[in-house]
Amino acid sequence: MSTMFNELLDWNRWNDMCSTDSHASTPKMNVSESEKDYRLELCIPGLKKEDLSMSVDADNNLVIEMQQKEEKKENDEKRHFLRREFSTMQFKQMLTLPENVKKDKIGAKVENGILTVVLPKFTTEEQKQLAQTITIE
Repeated sequence: MSTMFNELLDWNRWNDMCSTDSHASTPKMNVSESEKDYRLELCIPGLKKEDLSMSVDADNNLVIEMQQKEEKKENDEKRHFLRREFSTMQFKQMLTLPENVKKDKIGAKVENGILTVVLPKFTTEEQKQLAQTITIE
């Protein structure tokens, strides 16, 4: 498995130990690899696709952002909260993409509280076609 993903797992552990923001959350993540692609699965219960955004930045990082805002409900004058723990939740993760990922073919879907991100790889033939010979003048 790519070193990039091993470093990611260490970062999550560091983030969990050092986080002081009770409103920040780091979703649990599974990372797998096949001959055709890398696959990320993030546990995001209660979030909808409207709460998520993904992009690839200029430094070849996959940026995954999540923000779930607390829905304001009209106050019932007969009811008051004794305890209130629902709040805004936000998260931002940056992952350095391996060089063999087809950035224009990255796909993602949300289903049953799981965000699945598929990072297709270049085949050996496609990588050979990308290689260039430079003419020396």
